[in-house]
Amino acid sequence: QVQLVESGGGLVQSGGSLRLSCAASGSILRFNAMAWYRQAPGKQRELVAEILSGGDTSYADSVKGRFTISRDNAKNTVYLQMNSLKPEDAAVYYCNGDFRSTMFWGQGTQVTVSS
Repeated sequence: QVQLVESGGGLVQSGGSLRLSCAASGSILRFNAMAWYRQAPGKQRELVAEILSGGDTSYADSVKGRFTISRDNAKNTVYLQMNSLKPEDAAVYYCNGDFRSTMFWGQGTQVTVSS
């Protein structure tokens, strides 16, 4: 059973930083890719950042240069460092793992950015 548990969300002022964590049950190296998505009220869920099993990363244009995805294989954890946060970054952030072509999701963590 694959489980993903996010943490680290909260309220931050515009321009501030947060680091989200996604702890996986078992080795994250099992996943073809792990990613962070977000969904704001009334909007579709969108891909924010992705890290492939080989370590390559990619980002949505809206967060390039501000967000960094990384992983700690020993801790089975993927991180999303978010800097220079903007009000438009406010959303529920979800961790995602692609394991044998099946997508697994965490429960989400709320990020609120005050202007």
